[in-house]
Amino acid sequence: MSYENTELINNEAIHNFELFVDGERAFIDYRTKGDKLFLVHTEVPENLQGRGIAEAIVSKTFAYMEAHKLKLVPLCQYVQIYLKRHPEWNRLLAD
Repeated sequence: MSYENTELINNEAIHNFELFVDGERAFIDYRTKGDKLFLVHTEVPENLQGRGIAEAIVSKTFAYMEAHKLKLVPLCQYVQIYLKRHPEWNRLLAD
C-alpha cells in the first residue's frame, strides 16, 4: 500500500511528525536546535507494522526537512538504516 496521499503532520507542541493510518498514530520524535532536526525515535503501532509505514513517515519527514531547509542529525536507529538504503538523502545530513 502507498501512503503518498497520507498527510504528514508536524505536531510542534510535542515535537512529533505524525502519520495517521486506520485511526492509529505513527510518529517520529524530534528535537530542534537552530536549523538542525535531531530525529530521536520512530514508532509505528504494532498492528500497523510491516506495511511500510515507518518508511513512509521517514521519507515524508525528509521531504519536509528539505522543503524547510533543515539539516538532519539521525539519532534514531531506524532513520540510520533508512539512510543506508536511500543514500540520496545523505544530502540532508548536518556537517
